[in-house]
Amino acid sequence: MPSLKDLKNRIASVKSTRKITKAMQMVAAAKLRRAQDAAEQARPYTDRFNAVMAGLAASVGGSDSAPRLLSGTGSDKVHLLVVMTAERGLCGGFNSSIVKLARARAAELIAAGKTVKILTVGKKGREQLRRDWASHFVAHVDHSAVRKLGYTNAQDIARDLLGRFDAGEFDVATIFFSRFQSVIAQTPTAQQIIPAKFEEAETGAATLYDYEPSEEAILADLLPRGVATQIFAALLENAASEQGARMSAMDNATRNAGDMIDRLTIEFNRSRQAVITNELIEIISGAEAL
Repeated sequence: MPSLKDLKNRIASVKSTRKITKAMQMVAAAKLRRAQDAAEQARPYTDRFNAVMAGLAASVGGSDSAPRLLSGTGSDKVHLLVVMTAERGLCGGFNSSIVKLARARAAELIAAGKTVKILTVGKKGREQLRRDWASHFVAHVDHSAVRKLGYTNAQDIARDLLGRFDAGEFDVATIFFSRFQSVIAQTPTAQQIIPAKFEEAETGAATLYDYEPSEEAILADLLPRGVATQIFAALLENAASEQGARMSAMDNATRNAGDMIDRLTIEFNRSRQAVITNELIEIISGAEAL
């Protein structure tokens, strides 16, 4: 049975931990508001951009003049998985859920006889994948020194991917990230970005526009921007999801610390009462002996 001093030290330690988790929860709540606004403001542009690209892609169809970023290499032998996670932990299952989805896809591709390459964005995803998939790593992007993610960060990743695609290092590229729904709900998502895949445009939408100089020329110019746009949207969704998950995790940790303090306080009071009772018994026994 722990002594009164041990219980007192334990209570003080848990109280200090509760102060830290409460502070982290408040910081995450402040960051979440900004990250959520950025992600939500980017969605209309991304959706409209994808709608225009879907119309262009539908009009081009499977023509021989279609850009390689749309038509692909003609093979799907080599797959590049871009796993986007956080640089820091203490955010519940945010990182693990993304890595779990990437692992399942990698295992599925390996079982189908495909070659898998992995590019990690964020330290936590790389740490979790290193044990089983280190031999498949081709590159890593570190954003630990970046205080606020911007479009230039997405452009850097897009240029790397496009350079590798032009060099013939892979046939299909898929990004893995977490789409923000709410503070308690983030959805792990896999999205193919090379070759570009768009939802089919509504019937007759392609006839509303007359493109110049041609659909193929416009696609050749916009598709690289589309890759950067999709990566940037994924980074923003990830940032909002990370702060939401951290806020929820720190709130749970603060509540658990409070419950533990209550239990330890009850145990401390009982132990203290037992000590006082024993001392009284010793005093009374000594008095009767006299």
